Amino acid sequence: MIETLAPAARIGKPAVAALGMLAVATGALESVVAPTLPLLQRELDMNPAQGALLSVVLLVTGALITPVAGTFGDRYGGKRVLIRLMAVVSAGGLVSALAPNLPVLLLGQILQGAMVGALPLSFILVREHLPADAAKVAIGVVSGLFVGGGMAGTLAAGPVAEGLSRHWMFALPTIAVIMATALVNRLMPHDAPGRTDATGIDWPGLALLSGSLATLMLGLALAPDLASRPLVLGALVVVLAASVTGWIAVERRATEPMIDLRMLARPAIWQPCVLTFAICVGTSVAVYLVPQLLAVPAGEYGFGASATEIGFLLLPGAVAATLAGPLSGVWVRRSGSRAVVTAGIVILALGLIGLAALHTEVWHLVGGKAMIALANGLCVTALVTSIATAVDRRDTGIATSLVLVTRVLGYAVGAQLSGAILTAATPFGSDIPAESAFVTGFVIAGSVTALSLFVVRSMNKGVTQ
Repeated sequence: MIETLAPAARIGKPAVAALGMLAVATGALESVVAPTLPLLQRELDMNPAQGALLSVVLLVTGALITPVAGTFGDRYGGKRVLIRLMAVVSAGGLVSALAPNLPVLLLGQILQGAMVGALPLSFILVREHLPADAAKVAIGVVSGLFVGGGMAGTLAAGPVAEGLSRHWMFALPTIAVIMATALVNRLMPHDAPGRTDATGIDWPGLALLSGSLATLMLGLALAPDLASRPLVLGALVVVLAASVTGWIAVERRATEPMIDLRMLARPAIWQPCVLTFAICVGTSVAVYLVPQLLAVPAGEYGFGASATEIGFLLLPGAVAATLAGPLSGVWVRRSGSRAVVTAGIVILALGLIGLAALHTEVWHLVGGKAMIALANGLCVTALVTSIATAVDRRDTGIATSLVLVTRVLGYAVGAQLSGAILTAATPFGSDIPAESAFVTGFVIAGSVTALSLFVVRSMNKGVTQ
């Protein structure tokens, strides 16, 4: 039963600004690992596969938390869930800041992964407290500021880690998250619960999805050794198939499923999810491989860049990604979501194939990464806006969380594949992978991205479907 509720209180610019500040802070905290990964690998004595695991564990946690956060937000109110979620994120940031070794740092990243659920909760709040047109603008602004926070984190992480320590690069954005959360709590009115007949969270579904994701990530992390261990490979395939089959069966029978498979079956939902996954796999390969390539010693085939230099070299890409959000919104209104996504995929595929062919100069990497970041921002913003406006307001949280889950899964799979490729191509006794490994990674990513154009052809031209 859904109650008839009084109209929600309207919010002004300060409340939206508070959500924007929280998006900036969480984006910064999420992004500090990527430009400093070579530094963290040296200080914590990690191999490339362990580095890939560190770079994706936050995203995997986010994939589990996001649908739960979206469902809870739809049922019990976005603000209530958001504040509690940010308490977990803040705790994770502090654990990461104090971590003396890799296991503790992984624990901190697991807790930080709750931040991924903040975006669908923010979308719930703006749809609840703003008119439809203003809500679309606010969704674009919050999404863009999250990317802008990632730009700030990318730029500042290297100098902070090298000038102070790796501990401070986690501590500073965590302090910003705590301050922004306090502002949201003060300025944002409470939104009324959307449903009164909720029976609780689908814990069996969550457990089976967790098992599926953990098995998938384990298989990707062990990929270089699985060819010589067919029994282990077979066991992982069986466990993964059983977990996925069990999850589907549970979700089909659950009274309150974590992810409603009927919703997922709608073209307006599954098409953006499939496209988001493919696009983020391609983007993640570049996000992981470009800093690694920049850090390869200049005496080999790389450029010997430090963490600070890597941050500055990645800055043009972060700027392009930040500008892509507003640009995508304007373009969608004029030409429709299919045109924006098509253009973005073409740019992304060209950027990846270009990096495979040309990566002998710094400007090759800077230019290619900027193209990829621009394309990713165009596509993901258009897809999130499309799915957010294709469902009833009370389903905003779970619907947008589906896209965000596929986003983080795409990033996780791309990073793990990249780490596995580099590990397999690193000679025994050396820390430097063969140059061909980078070419292979970029070609695979470009091919996956280009194939997603077949899905785009079936999309509706408009924003909603």
